[in-house]
Amino acid sequence: MLIYKFDKELVPAIFLRRLNKFLIEVELNGKVTLCHLHDPGRLEEILKKGRKLLLIQKEGNRKTKYDVIAAFMEDWVLIHSGYHSLLAENLLKNNLIKDLTGYKIEKREFKYGSSRIDFLLSGNKKCLLEVKGCTLAKDGIAMFPDAPTARGRRHIMELMDAMGKGYEAAMLFLIMRNAYTFSPNWDIDRDFSLTLKKAYEKGIKIIACRIKFKEKQVYYAGEIPVIMEMNIDL
Repeated sequence: MLIYKFDKELVPAIFLRRLNKFLIEVELNGKVTLCHLHDPGRLEEILKKGRKLLLIQKEGNRKTKYDVIAAFMEDWVLIHSGYHSLLAENLLKNNLIKDLTGYKIEKREFKYGSSRIDFLLSGNKKCLLEVKGCTLAKDGIAMFPDAPTARGRRHIMELMDAMGKGYEAAMLFLIMRNAYTFSPNWDIDRDFSLTLKKAYEKGIKIIACRIKFKEKQVYYAGEIPVIMEMNIDL
C-alpha cells in the first residue's frame, strides 16, 4: 500500500565518499558535490564508492544544497531518517499495524524522562511508540542497530519505565531492506540487544514492518516476524 509520495524531483547521483557522520561527497552532473546525509548509522554495506543515489534539493540557508534520499542495492533503500516519523504516522492513520489498530496520535515528540519519544498514542490506554529505521540486512535477516547506540538503549529503558507507570509501549522498526525476519544486532550492540529482549519479555510490543521505495513512492510491504534469541544463525 502506498504510504508516501515525494512531490519534488529526485536527482540521480553517484556516491564517492563519506566525510563525516552527516556529510558525503557525490558525483552530480559530472561535478563533485557535498550532500547532507540524514542518517547517523554506519551504512557501511550501503555507502560504497560508485553506489547510485537519489537526492532531493533543499531550500534555505544551508551548507549543502541536497539531501540524500535513497541508495540502490538490490532495490532502492530509503536512507533518510527524517522521514521515519512521517511514514509511521501514515501507517498508524491507515491502521496498517495490527498491534496498534485503533490508536490515535495524541502528541508527537512526547517528552518522557530524559527522552523524546516519537509518539504518544491514545486508545484504551495511553501508549508510547518509538520508531527506528533499519537499513542493515544479512541473509534475509534485518538487524538493528548497525552501530552501538546508547541513545537507542535509553529509549527502551524509558519505555519499560513507562509500562511500570501504567502506559502501554511499543517499538516500531521500519525495515528498509529485503528481509524476512528481524533481530536485534547482537554482534554490534549486545547491551541494546539484551535490553530490547528484556523489553519484549516484559510485554513491550516489538513490531517490524517492511518498507519499499520505488519511483518516488514509498510502500508498506507488511510485517515480518521478530526473533529475539541470541543464537539466531547470523
